Amino acid sequence: MSAVLEFSDVVVRRDGRNIVDHLSWTVEDDQRWVVLGPNGAGKTTLLQLADTLMHPTQGRVDVLGETLGRADVFEIRPRIGFASSAMARRIPADETVLNTVMTAAYSVIGRWNESYESLDERRAMRVLEQWHLEHLAERHFGTLSDGEQKRVQIARAVMTDPELLLLDEPSASLDLGAREELLGLLSGFAQSPTTPAMVMVTHHVEEIPVGFTHVLLLREGAIVAAGPVEQTLTAEALSEAFGMPIALDRADGRYAARAAS
Repeated sequence: MSAVLEFSDVVVRRDGRNIVDHLSWTVEDDQRWVVLGPNGAGKTTLLQLADTLMHPTQGRVDVLGETLGRADVFEIRPRIGFASSAMARRIPADETVLNTVMTAAYSVIGRWNESYESLDERRAMRVLEQWHLEHLAERHFGTLSDGEQKRVQIARAVMTDPELLLLDEPSASLDLGAREELLGLLSGFAQSPTTPAMVMVTHHVEEIPVGFTHVLLLREGAIVAAGPVEQTLTAEALSEAFGMPIALDRADGRYAARAAS
């Protein structure tokens, strides 16, 4: 095992407030982490640090063996896959699904004057098949359902065989059927031995795919609990993170939470 992410006493301060508060955390290359916490807990900021889009106010962040502030982030970013709703808003509505995925090879959004080889197209089609999207290859991105758009974003993120995959609320806004389809695909992907290290942010324990190995619980930018999911994800830890009594159930490797009566 080797670390793909290392946060050492990291602080991110904005307007006199610590959004991330003296946080130390390590992600190994064979781990799949889910990050949970209420709004304002620092989850998205954590992903922005991991994606080299932000530097810490204090402390040290190492991404894929390189230290932020000492390395060229433009050399690190192609080694990271990232999918988020913010990225979806940047994808041209009239771009085809195939081009949306294939342009990841050049780290651009929207096809311009790049030159692609047949190898790039074959690779993109294989990824689309993996995420059950091959029949949509010539559809325009803007005509897709929310669930289809989410899967296209993930397909784009894995197109370049990243060493680290970051997912920001991949099942947010999806209906039950679309959510379960996506979580099933993520579960299979997470359990493959060739899958890179993964970090997924979500608000809901119901959205944790089977196959994710670790959980990080945050509150006000600080760690409440971190470790293997089966030992760390408890009603007590969730109650502390969300500031209210929480009851937690588990069945067939999936979790469900509700307010404790």
